[in-house]
Amino acid sequence: MSWFEQPIFFVDFEGSRVGGILEYGVACVHHGQITESVTRLCRATGWVRPEDTAVHGLRAEALEQHAPFTEDWERFAGFRERGPLAAHYAGAENSLLKAVWPYPRSSPDFARPGAEVIEWGPWIDSARLYAQLYPRLGSGQLEALITAAGLQPELDALAASHCPSDRRRYHAALYDALAGALLLAALARDPQIAGLSVMQLLALSTLDGEKRDALQQRKLF
Repeated sequence: MSWFEQPIFFVDFEGSRVGGILEYGVACVHHGQITESVTRLCRATGWVRPEDTAVHGLRAEALEQHAPFTEDWERFAGFRERGPLAAHYAGAENSLLKAVWPYPRSSPDFARPGAEVIEWGPWIDSARLYAQLYPRLGSGQLEALITAAGLQPELDALAASHCPSDRRRYHAALYDALAGALLLAALARDPQIAGLSVMQLLALSTLDGEKRDALQQRKLF
């Protein structure tokens, strides 16, 4: 199956291992379109550093009325069962997610059709994909890539439809998730890239040659 035909869930978290996940945003990419999204604020589970608040604008005391992220197990386990997870520099999201739940339920192994694994990954990583497919765009920083790819007006239109009115900016979880999802969706506008399999997209999402070979070898077993 082409990745174009597979729902992919693009995830962004605001928070840290110390303070916990304070906000999440998830945008689904399917057939080159953003088909659904969800976001919410979450109660802090530890100390939120002032320097982090300066970036994402979230203060622990303002989040006390919200349920902690741990209440969303069914939602995230469900996403993983429906499709692979994606993020921009996915190591950060993977680390935060595994700090809460080390493993999901048994879920499809999208690098090996018909098999199942108990892993959140492997992740599709938009930063790694663009570094390999469009190195001329330079910086892998999310805002810089959106600007270089000419996607800022499209992102702002999506944000107006999907994001809370006070969270339509970079370093707000759903806005960043939509930005990454839009980068991914834009790849589908190239017929050659749209025709890649999910396994090929996963393999391109790592710069580690050994990991890439391991992903590509999975289909042999």
